[in-house]
Amino acid sequence: MRKRFRRTREFIDRHPRAASLSVGVIVLAFLWATPASWQTSTLRLAVPIALAAIGGIFAEKSGVINIGIEGLLIVSAFSSIIAVYWLGDGGATMGVSNLWWGLLVGILVSVLFALIFAIVCIEFKADQIIAGLAIWLISLGLAPFASRIVFGNPNTANITRFGNVTVPGLSEIPIVGYLLFDTEPQVYLMLAGTLAGWYLLSRTSFGRWIVASGENPKALDTAGVDVRKVRYAAVLLSGVFAGLGGAGFALGTLGTFAGGGDTAINGRGFIAIATYLLANYHPVGAVLGSFLFAGLNSLQTALQSAGYAIPHELVRTIPHMSVIVVLVLVGRTRLPDAAGDHYESGED
Repeated sequence: MRKRFRRTREFIDRHPRAASLSVGVIVLAFLWATPASWQTSTLRLAVPIALAAIGGIFAEKSGVINIGIEGLLIVSAFSSIIAVYWLGDGGATMGVSNLWWGLLVGILVSVLFALIFAIVCIEFKADQIIAGLAIWLISLGLAPFASRIVFGNPNTANITRFGNVTVPGLSEIPIVGYLLFDTEPQVYLMLAGTLAGWYLLSRTSFGRWIVASGENPKALDTAGVDVRKVRYAAVLLSGVFAGLGGAGFALGTLGTFAGGGDTAINGRGFIAIATYLLANYHPVGAVLGSFLFAGLNSLQTALQSAGYAIPHELVRTIPHMSVIVVLVLVGRTRLPDAAGDHYESGED
């Protein structure tokens, strides 16, 4: 048994991407065999984790470690709810549902916070880990504080959520139909974001600049590309993806924002970081990994609903403990060489 584990460990070390994708395939196969309610719940709960993970990939591949992803999810989720509340729940503005305006506001607020983080790290050369923690802590306090001002409570009012988008004909296909063609808009945003993230990173010059910025910024600078601009763009993209994830989760799954404790986001941004490390910075692998943690979150909810004699606090740790277990068994990711380093044009 020990020899078999060592061989598995050696394969993972030599082929981290293949290993992470294999884990994703196993997760999909497992979820395929679960009840339909668990499958749909997993798909929806994966949205904030998957999109935040893709955003984190862009930032970290460029050389900027953005552990403030959790904070971006918090502010985008809260601001999207409050925007819909102010515009009018169930109404429309300029012929567009206020839910879509709320989604846009959530993305813009997330990008604003990402810009602040980028300025502090790139212009003022602050420690990226400390700056990321600051973004998280500010968001953790600001959202419930603003909610108390507006609603008199750290929790916002309930709003109408996105309804399912049903594709006639395709929605009748067994299993795939109700999962992909009779679901909420945020799931489509997650799938589209995955494809867009993979294409940008793997098939464009901009993606190659991001990789070079994180691996060898001096070479990129010598080639005439502004490293600062590339890193700014990558961090702002992390804000866009996190905004999509946080706002989509709030408007499609929650319909409210709970500001108490760890807030309604409940550590999903930190799980997203573990997810893209597990996937070795591959957007598709990150999404597959998000299904694992979302599935465990669904399991937690199912156990609580079933009333099993397991302490509530212990059940709630299932998704978070799984992060540690998976990273120990699978994740040995190589960070970009210049991740966390500051760069000045013209440095020797």
